Amino acid sequence: MGLLLTACASLAAWLWLTLAQGMFWRTDVRLPPRTAPAHWPSVAIVVPARDEAEVLPRSLPSLLAQDYPGEAEIVLVDDGSTDGTAATAARLAAECPGIPLTVVSPGEPPPGWTGKLWALRHGIAYARHAHAVEPDYLLLTDADIAHEPDSLRELVAAATSARLDLVSQMARLRVTGFWERLVVPAFVYFFAQLYPFRRINRPAARTAAAAGGCVLLRTAAAVRADVPDSIRQAVIDDVSLARAVQATGGRIWLGLAERVDSVRPYPGLGELWRMVSRSAYAQLRHQPLLLAGTVAGLVLVYLVPPAALVAGLAAGRPAVAWAGGAAWLLMAGTYLPMLRYYGQSAVLAPLLPFTALLYLLMTVDSAVQHYRGRGAAWKGRTYARPSDVRNS
Repeated sequence: MGLLLTACASLAAWLWLTLAQGMFWRTDVRLPPRTAPAHWPSVAIVVPARDEAEVLPRSLPSLLAQDYPGEAEIVLVDDGSTDGTAATAARLAAECPGIPLTVVSPGEPPPGWTGKLWALRHGIAYARHAHAVEPDYLLLTDADIAHEPDSLRELVAAATSARLDLVSQMARLRVTGFWERLVVPAFVYFFAQLYPFRRINRPAARTAAAAGGCVLLRTAAAVRADVPDSIRQAVIDDVSLARAVQATGGRIWLGLAERVDSVRPYPGLGELWRMVSRSAYAQLRHQPLLLAGTVAGLVLVYLVPPAALVAGLAAGRPAVAWAGGAAWLLMAGTYLPMLRYYGQSAVLAPLLPFTALLYLLMTVDSAVQHYRGRGAAWKGRTYARPSDVRNS
């Protein structure tokens, strides 16, 4: 009876996720309808970069070549790089003349700041105060993100047409090798399950999230929300940014990108593991009870269906097998649109339980590394949880 109840609970969870979780599985949330504004607002593109000399040649030229009718400039913030990031950026700007580029350096972040947010603070401050008139919008984009030539124009048109304070697109991550094919589409699928795009985009939404690789932010909204200062300790800075803007009355929008791509390679499982585990426990606010609940939830939702199907068939218990199989079918069916978005084979859909197991292990590893003093580590920096900073 216990196995049947567990299988039925998993099936009920999938019915609820499929029908009542903001249609998270759909991948048609793209930039809202838009028209060109009568006057194109000014934009400052702020790019935090730490040891990014290898990827900049594949990303920075796309920003320099933006076909934007209004005033625009690029501020690349060299965040303590040791690989010649600043020199690479200057060389690319000389080779690919276009939107003006300025390289600045903020120095090491003070206690209580993450490196990226400290870099963003410096870049935003420079953009706002370097000229007589501050820019109308800020495009916050990572150093590994490549934009099609009309990306900025389309983002600004969407923001002005829909009167949005924040427009964010989840860049299409690279999917080439075996592990990227297995893990990357699931990463975006799980994110959308936690933060359903349609729910976020409602005018009176309570759910807030953004994708840090591509965020167009109205400067007035940034000032009103006091960002990034108000979120300076956030490891998951994009979600925190969206929440701060929304909490101060700003309208936000999040969707999948069509013309914005990440060029960063994740050729092996190790690189993908570090990408997820560095912030997974921070997402759970470093709470052991939330970790236990997350592990239990992942087991019930993703691991029980195939286990129930196999156990039910082996034990001659058709009800158990039926419940497990139906839940697994719903799981695979809701995953198919994301696989199509990434141009991947439907054969990967039934493997989602295995990928979920990997994410479960990554999350547990994130907690283990945190308690060993190596949590939230990225590019040579390890960040304490906010309570530790306040109590130091």
